[in-house]
Amino acid sequence: LLAEHHIFHLSEGESLSLMVFFTVFLTDKSKLADGGKAKKGLMKPQAGLESIAPLICTVEETPEPMVTTVHGAIPSWINGNFLRNGPGRFEFGNTHYNHWFDGMAMLHRFKIQKGQVTYMSRFLQSDTYRRNRERDRIMISEFGTLAMPDPCKNFFQRFLSRFEMMEPTDNASVNFVKYEGDYYVSTETNFMHKVNLDNMESSEKVDWSKFIAVNGATAHPHYDPDGTTYNMGNSYGSKGALYNIIVVPPEKAESKDTLHGAKVLCSLAPTNKSHPSYYHSFGMSENYVVFIEQPIKMDLLKIVTCKLRGTALSKGIYWDPKQETVFHLVNKHTGEVVPVKYHAKAFSTFHQINAFEEDGFLVLDMCCSDGGEVINNYLIQNLRKSGKALDEFYNSIEKAFPRRFVLPLNVTSETPMGQNLNTRASSEATCVKISPEKVFCQHEDLHGDDLYDFGGLEFPQINYSRVNTRSYRYFYGCGFRHLVGDSLLKMDLKDKTLKAWHQKGFYPSEPVFIASPDAVEEDDGVILSVVLTPSQDKGTFLLILDAKTFVELGRAGVPVNMAYGFHGAFAASEQ
Repeated sequence: LLAEHHIFHLSEGESLSLMVFFTVFLTDKSKLADGGKAKKGLMKPQAGLESIAPLICTVEETPEPMVTTVHGAIPSWINGNFLRNGPGRFEFGNTHYNHWFDGMAMLHRFKIQKGQVTYMSRFLQSDTYRRNRERDRIMISEFGTLAMPDPCKNFFQRFLSRFEMMEPTDNASVNFVKYEGDYYVSTETNFMHKVNLDNMESSEKVDWSKFIAVNGATAHPHYDPDGTTYNMGNSYGSKGALYNIIVVPPEKAESKDTLHGAKVLCSLAPTNKSHPSYYHSFGMSENYVVFIEQPIKMDLLKIVTCKLRGTALSKGIYWDPKQETVFHLVNKHTGEVVPVKYHAKAFSTFHQINAFEEDGFLVLDMCCSDGGEVINNYLIQNLRKSGKALDEFYNSIEKAFPRRFVLPLNVTSETPMGQNLNTRASSEATCVKISPEKVFCQHEDLHGDDLYDFGGLEFPQINYSRVNTRSYRYFYGCGFRHLVGDSLLKMDLKDKTLKAWHQKGFYPSEPVFIASPDAVEEDDGVILSVVLTPSQDKGTFLLILDAKTFVELGRAGVPVNMAYGFHGAFAASEQ
């Protein structure tokens, strides 16, 4: 235990605090262990899961706007474009992608106006897509797929190509994001594409590394109310990797500007510079950026030599459960790194829900899993399983659940060790100072037992413009009784209850909240989600729920097939 928590250096004079710490820590550990057993018992194994293979297949684009069939009533005040991003093509010629993250980006637009909806979609005309299509084979490597040497080259040329640096993809298939007033599609490399929302075409390819010294950025930036945008991206040099906090100004100086004015606010060194953590997103409160250094690690040597070794980049990413998860806090205004590090037992996270400061604490809510093999779960061969093999695979994987961590902000040399510093009566989370600059945190579950019946929760969303970085009551997400979302959930933090929308055989996308123009309460508005079904040809529809009651208001039927995608945004039209 001493070795695990790195507290050998405590002096004899601190033995009393150490004893108190062990009392608190071991008591909580036992509760945690019991809770873990109980949770496994509460999670019922699934049997007879429906094959979702049709949702992970190549589909056709719809480049001309199509009128949808509306059932029910779509509120007339919704005026704008609901944008979705995700893979839409999984093979070229005889070559095929191995991972869900690899598919070619398809951009979707649901234009909602006066209670009516039109739909259109286009493949992102990235350089990667164009080159693949021209040669009818995979030419550029993706996360889980290594592009093989050109068969038209001779043996010696193919051998030498193994020693060439891997070319980064510009297949921006993860999300729609906004910088300096413009919409972009983004992945996690250094390339994004600015998108013209009128025709859903790329108007410009933008390279982060032309503006700041980073080799990529996440597809999940955060926004201040004035439009200032924060993001994170890694940089790699002779001395190893660095985690960088990025700031982009809210407005452009000239109309042609893209990421002009972007700067690196702060750089953080990984615990192990040759094995930095992989991260998909980060947290942000009013005054701090919160970086979660998790035990999903990247072996940089394996990654830079993957082409030489003939393996995909994803093979260089691994889960190390012996490592703790570490929270790093950076002041948004000064770039100063908080010297105290907040540790927790190993867990993985892809999406944060919210973070806010209150009563001297930073409260951080996330969707967390106790394992870190989630990336490998989304191999296409797994998503296309059926029958008993599908049931067994689903029941074997870790599920994500919403959790809260409470981080004390005012830790000083006078702060006592060995006792729970969380004085918030409403929170069961604990935080114990175990050395001058280390606090060990244990989470609080943000749900009741009923969430186990829905397979956990992912793709979390909030009423972002109103409650991001503030204390809040509601969040929304997908329930996962399958390998993709199969229900929509509304979570109430006041009493940890939930409301659900579910129809057997239908698979909704990440929910997006839109506030009503006369909103008074936090949940006054609607939820938008695109719902797919593998058992009906062209059975797709846009679903609109009342966010308060979670009752369906209407749906817009779209007679096309879509692949299950990742993320999106609502771009309100100017009134």
